[in-house]
Amino acid sequence: MTLVAILSGAGISTDSGIPDYRGPNGLWRRDPEAEKLVTYDYYMSDADIRRRSWQMRRTSPTWRAEPNAAHRAVAELDRRPGFAVRVITQNVDGLHQLAGMPDRKVLELHGTSRTVVCTQCHDRSSMEEALKRVEAGEEDPPCRVCGGILKSATVMFGQRLDPEVLGQALAIAKASEVFIAVGTSLQVQPAASLAGIAAEHGARLIVVNAEPTPYDELAQEILREPIGTALPTLLQGLEAG
Repeated sequence: MTLVAILSGAGISTDSGIPDYRGPNGLWRRDPEAEKLVTYDYYMSDADIRRRSWQMRRTSPTWRAEPNAAHRAVAELDRRPGFAVRVITQNVDGLHQLAGMPDRKVLELHGTSRTVVCTQCHDRSSMEEALKRVEAGEEDPPCRVCGGILKSATVMFGQRLDPEVLGQALAIAKASEVFIAVGTSLQVQPAASLAGIAAEHGARLIVVNAEPTPYDELAQEILREPIGTALPTLLQGLEAG
């Protein structure tokens, strides 16, 4: 059984119509006011920021997005005999699961936009339910359990990654025999370091990204072609050990 770890970034979802918000040319970098909408301290201290954030969530392209060929190729590899696939994603869109990857095989480093969490009692509920409340007129819907402030279950600017999730990602990187970094610049730590850790532990490192990354020199293979065609071809060609 060959363990294939796939670290996916924003680039894998652009073909699904989801823009790269966090990248060098992303919205959060170009518009400081927009960045406040996903910055924890601003969000918690300013009711107007929260109201604008809920409107941003309501109109997010995530709700119209469908998995593309790259997402489907990953799920198809997981179903092939001889392969064990684990996805470590920097994305919050849930498209890997919608493509058919079992939820237990997907680690969401930055959380998920499809769930809402209370910042006070930590109760979780669906984003769909919260957005229905917004559409019904609640501009900043409070937690139904304790009345606390609700936010998407994503890691905002100013928040730390979940140490348990990060620990699982490290274990997968160390155990992987093939580690594929796809659609990520490998510049945001600590996620980027997973590529180096995998290579140090003997994994075959493959980078699928339009631009150079800091870990290219460790890679045994680098693909610059469009992800929607490059990743399916690459995965189809993998041979089980």
